[in-house]
Amino acid sequence: MPQLKVRGAMTVLHRWTGLLIALFLGIVGLTGSILAFQMPIDRMLNPELHASNPQGRAVLDLATLAERVEAAYPHIRPAYFEIEDDQVSMMVSPRTDPATGKPFPLEFENLTLDPWTGNVLGSGGMENDWTSPGSWRKRILPFVYSLHTSLATNTSTGWMMVGVVALLWTIDCFVAFTLTLPRGSGSFWLRWRQAWKVKWNANSSRIHFDLHRAGGLWLWPLLFVFGWSSVMLGLTQVYEPVMKALFPYVSVSESVDQNSLPKPLEDPAITWRHAQTLGQQAMADLAAKYNFTVERPYGLAYVSPYGAYTYCVRSSLDFRGHGWDTSVLIDGMTGKVRSFDLPRRQHLGNTISVVLWGIHYGDLRDWLPYRILIVCLGVFLAVLAYTGVFIWWRKRNARRATRRTAIETQLQLKQNP
Repeated sequence: MPQLKVRGAMTVLHRWTGLLIALFLGIVGLTGSILAFQMPIDRMLNPELHASNPQGRAVLDLATLAERVEAAYPHIRPAYFEIEDDQVSMMVSPRTDPATGKPFPLEFENLTLDPWTGNVLGSGGMENDWTSPGSWRKRILPFVYSLHTSLATNTSTGWMMVGVVALLWTIDCFVAFTLTLPRGSGSFWLRWRQAWKVKWNANSSRIHFDLHRAGGLWLWPLLFVFGWSSVMLGLTQVYEPVMKALFPYVSVSESVDQNSLPKPLEDPAITWRHAQTLGQQAMADLAAKYNFTVERPYGLAYVSPYGAYTYCVRSSLDFRGHGWDTSVLIDGMTGKVRSFDLPRRQHLGNTISVVLWGIHYGDLRDWLPYRILIVCLGVFLAVLAYTGVFIWWRKRNARRATRRTAIETQLQLKQNP
């Protein structure tokens, strides 16, 4: 009897949690399927933002790209920027106007550059981008990303809402798994085997139920990983304490506290060129110490709140095909290495987080079959949400019909005693 009560409570919990997050699962599933191929889609929508190099020239070095942007736009400072296959993506920040002591107004928040010439291919990030030619094409993928990560709010509250729903999703993964376990006596595995099958020759209600249950079982590991990685992205207040309790882990907040200065350093003594040289040497030393290979320079940034440059490379340690996973932090005044980040061989909890990033964004060394799998998973999430709502709706109608029949029977008995 106690077991039946527990199972009944879990059934109710799964039902209402599923209904609460069904729309969310449908949205993140379908938008995630699109984002798995974000770069190829962007090349189709915005070919002018992607360069080609028919002459076979080498890409410009990181310092040269930063210097050219500063020369062309004296009122801005390059922030994080990275060299991808056919473009340079650069975030920018305003310099301080000495006359007013306030930041110069920004006309754009990001630049896209030709990696071989340094020419500006496009700019954006501001609300007035809607009025520029072809703005709708540039806005499609950012909108899909915003819908996926913050329900199109572009606010920290939106990210947190998604994180809370992801936490419910993660917990419900265990509740749903438990509900698939068979009850009663007899061979456990023979009876549980039925939960992994879909009876395609059954009626519509049974097919929907089997799709929901069997599909959830077969894809359970991915469903759990995507739920927990969504918590990592949207609800760090939960993710970081859990990871810190389980593994050696340095949180983002700890890193920020460790490196932040009392006041941002606007004008470092170290130049872009010097920072690049120091970063290359520091990375070579790390490669020798931790036994990895530097594949190519990837990104550079000056972080004024830290008063430091961060220099990033693609390396043999990377799990992802893109991203700031192998990097060093160079002090902007002394040129000394403050800290470094490696995707492995450093802190196990941080390594797990990097892997979760790669899994979530469909980027495991840019492996095409995995991106295709993510597209299929995104579609299945929408199917899982639909079948869950369908099952609830049919059972609800059945319960209403049963109650209606019982009431009608009682009325007939009263009228014909």
